[in-house]
Amino acid sequence: MKVTIATDSFKGSASSIEVARAIERGIHRVNPDVICDKYPVADGGEGLIDTLQKKGDEIITIPVHGPLFETVNASYLKRGAMAIIEMAAASGLPLVPEDKRNPLHTTTLGTGELVLHALENGCTELIIGIGGSATNDGGIGLLTALGAKFYDKNKKELVPDGKALQQLDSVDYSQMTPLLAKAHIRVACDVDNPLCGENGCSAIYGPQKGATPQIIAIMDKSLKNFATISNKEDAAKMPGAGAAGGLGFALCSFCGATLESGITLVLDLIGIEESLKDSSLVITGEGKIDGQSIRGKVPVGVATLASKYHLEVIAFAGDIGSDTEVLYDNGISAIVSTTNAAMPLSQAMGKSLELTEDAAFRTWHLIEMAKRIK
Repeated sequence: MKVTIATDSFKGSASSIEVARAIERGIHRVNPDVICDKYPVADGGEGLIDTLQKKGDEIITIPVHGPLFETVNASYLKRGAMAIIEMAAASGLPLVPEDKRNPLHTTTLGTGELVLHALENGCTELIIGIGGSATNDGGIGLLTALGAKFYDKNKKELVPDGKALQQLDSVDYSQMTPLLAKAHIRVACDVDNPLCGENGCSAIYGPQKGATPQIIAIMDKSLKNFATISNKEDAAKMPGAGAAGGLGFALCSFCGATLESGITLVLDLIGIEESLKDSSLVITGEGKIDGQSIRGKVPVGVATLASKYHLEVIAFAGDIGSDTEVLYDNGISAIVSTTNAAMPLSQAMGKSLELTEDAAFRTWHLIEMAKRIK
């Protein structure tokens, strides 16, 4: 019997491959003959490079501007002419101390510097994960790194952060790097928010980046102005334009990028479908699973692909939240909690791999019993 194991990381406690190995150990304690085909998976956000890295890949590390314009070292993966970039490495929320979180003051400049370096380093195929951002600058930081110029009404060049959009009067895209014309850019994006409005990036994601209601109103108005000045009002309405504080809008409107479901893109790149063709069962999971997991998260992405081969799917999770009933209508056959007793969150996270192995052990005993039922 062969099982395909493809889980997300359990954030803060275990990587994707560590979780998969723990599940394998639990299964083998019951039946060591089960073949476990393990795939590290991510939804296109943080952990994308770790998920997709193969032997022989090169990790390129360079100094770039962090979200607060400080110097940080950020890396991207290079495989031949392909680069895999995580915006979180240069412009991610964890890089900003909680007491300094304010999206009027953060920038995607460092992400643009990573993209430019990859282009100048001979990469013509770029995979960019845009999850986990600290920014709401509409992507003007990235565009500045690529050669665009943003001016106020006095023709003074603006520092490319969120507040610059309030003063924006004109834009010059004529000096953007010509290397973009030769590049194929795919963006791993798992939100469908437009750039502006009540479902736009400012309203929906601004609060977690430190925005007050007043700041949200300012940012939303400023982003509308940016789209108008750039003659990109229609693009601003595109699903995903609001991803990463408008970075989705900038990449598609000015860099020729395409937005793709992050989990679908990752599953395609890791080649998991070949494993599914002769599997008997699929095991997936994430740290917390709930009704929102249908919105581009790993378990439902894996289950959707598994359904193509009529496979049952078990999802492991450290925390089972509300509204999980909807998951059973989206390819998940069963949900298993890894927690085996009441305990503090810190303890559960510290014992994450031990608990996951035990959950797999218990689950496989149940499967073996079910096979004997007549």
